[in-house]
Amino acid sequence: MELINKLKWRYAAKAMNGEKISEEKVDKILEAARLAPTSSGLQPFEIFVVSNQEVKNQLKEAAFGQPQIGDASHVLVFAAWDTYTEERINYMFDLTNEKRGFTNEGWENYRKQLLSTYVPKSAEENFVHTAKQAYIAFGAAIIAAAFEGVDATPMEGFSPEKVDEILGLQEKGLKSVLLLPLGYRDSEKDWLEKLEKVRKPKEKFITEMK
Repeated sequence: MELINKLKWRYAAKAMNGEKISEEKVDKILEAARLAPTSSGLQPFEIFVVSNQEVKNQLKEAAFGQPQIGDASHVLVFAAWDTYTEERINYMFDLTNEKRGFTNEGWENYRKQLLSTYVPKSAEENFVHTAKQAYIAFGAAIIAAAFEGVDATPMEGFSPEKVDEILGLQEKGLKSVLLLPLGYRDSEKDWLEKLEKVRKPKEKFITEMK
């Protein structure tokens, strides 16, 4: 029940007070994102952790002036691979073989299958897939933040092109997908905090087929 209570507590804070989050808590949130599942375990995205105020201010401008970014302790930028390549896929398979200390025929056949499936596709089609994987880790980070008592405000409302330029993502073969300001709510300025959390009732959300 502790996690459920934390999720009832959380909401998308509209104002933050500028208080710094401990590095320990930030590390736990990032680790939750790192441990999140992804398709074929490829983790086709990276997370940029921005605490520099000047850069946060630039990101705020790219996000149409949303104040949480400038007042956040940290801003996480989830940036997905712009496409799948042989090098990227092989890296994860080689890393798995190294960590587990063995290889097997089935695993190597699966590597070949992914290489033949993803690499020939267009970059646009592949980016749709990599971006979806970033969303999984994004959700894990939001839940972890709530568990740590940290406010997190999910954001899709920003100019990806401007964020990419600010962080130099194009040169890294990445594209920004999501922003997640982390911090602590400003109760005096946040109009949303006192309002009831509204979600669909269970019977409208879940269909059980026994």
